[in-house]
Amino acid sequence: MAYIFNDGGRQAAGFKGRVGDCAARSLAIALELDYEQAYRIIAETNADFGYAKSARNGIHKEVFHYVLKQLGYTWHTAPKFNGRKAKCSDMPKGIVIARQAKHFVAVIDGLPHDTWDSSNKMVYGYWAI
Repeated sequence: MAYIFNDGGRQAAGFKGRVGDCAARSLAIALELDYEQAYRIIAETNADFGYAKSARNGIHKEVFHYVLKQLGYTWHTAPKFNGRKAKCSDMPKGIVIARQAKHFVAVIDGLPHDTWDSSNKMVYGYWAI
């Protein structure tokens, strides 16, 4: 199994369509929050940083970093390997939020929980509590 399909409760909350809400989704999954609550946290912080009050079209990594720091997360650089880049399967056991190129994903015990298979994307680093 390369990944586990998980929309973070987005569909159950009544949201529709394909959007760039990976920050809200990964936050909802990692903290077991209601999707609407996670979305609101991201959207309000995005607005505080001078951007649109939305989490649907992607957010800047600095905004998400701020949110995660406020929630008690610590940033860790991805492990280094000879001849290859770090992937989700290289993340530590437990629940972390990985940062990939233009994407955030909740990773639980090395498996990405996402709406698509991001397991082979390079991981730059991760946030953990």
